[in-house]
Amino acid sequence: MSQTQTNQRVQIVTADPSAIGLFGLAMVTLVASSAKLGWTDGVSFVLPWAIFLGGIAQLFAAVQDAKHNNTFGTTAFGAFGLFWLGVGTTWLINYGVFGEAAAAAADPNQLGVAYIGYLIFSLFMTIGAMETHKVLFIIFVLIDFLFIGLALSTLGIMPEFMHQLAAVSELLIAIFSFYGSAASVLNNHFGKVTIPVGKPFGIFK
Repeated sequence: MSQTQTNQRVQIVTADPSAIGLFGLAMVTLVASSAKLGWTDGVSFVLPWAIFLGGIAQLFAAVQDAKHNNTFGTTAFGAFGLFWLGVGTTWLINYGVFGEAAAAAADPNQLGVAYIGYLIFSLFMTIGAMETHKVLFIIFVLIDFLFIGLALSTLGIMPEFMHQLAAVSELLIAIFSFYGSAASVLNNHFGKVTIPVGKPFGIFK
C-alpha cells in the first residue's frame, strides 16, 4: 500500500521596507545634523528621533528585509538601527538617567573607538552598496565620512574640522536618504521609474 505525500509551499508577500528604513535614517540624521551645525541646541529633542526613527524604524526595516532573504538590507538597517539606540543610550548616560556615577565614569574615547568600529563596518558595506544602486552607494560613502569625522573629533584629532566634516556629511545623508525613500515609495507605487536611483556598478556581478 503506497501513500502519496503532497507538500504545499506558502509564500507570504511583504512590502519592500527600504522606504521606511531610509526615511528613519533621513529624519534622525536631519535632526542630529541641525545640532552639529549649530542650527539647534542640545540633543534632548534629538533623542526621540534617535530612538523611534533612527532605531525602531530601521530595526523594523531590518526584520522585513530578512523576510525577503536580503542579507545586505537586514545587516545595514539592523546595524544602524542599533547604532542609534546605542547613541541615544550614551546621551541618557550623560544626562544622568542611569545615575551620577555612570555619568561621571563616562570615557568619550570609548565612544570614539565605537565609531571606528562602525567605520570599518560601513566601509565593507559601501563595497556591497555598489551592487544595489547609486543613491544608496552615495549614502554609504557619506556614512563613511560621517564616521571618520565622529571618530577623530571624539578622539580629539583635529576636533573642529572633523566635527564640521561629520555635520556636513550627516546633513547630506539626510538629503540623499529622503531622495532614496521617495524613490522607493513612488517607483513601487506607480510600477515604473519615476525617481531614478541609478543602476548598480556591475563590477562584482
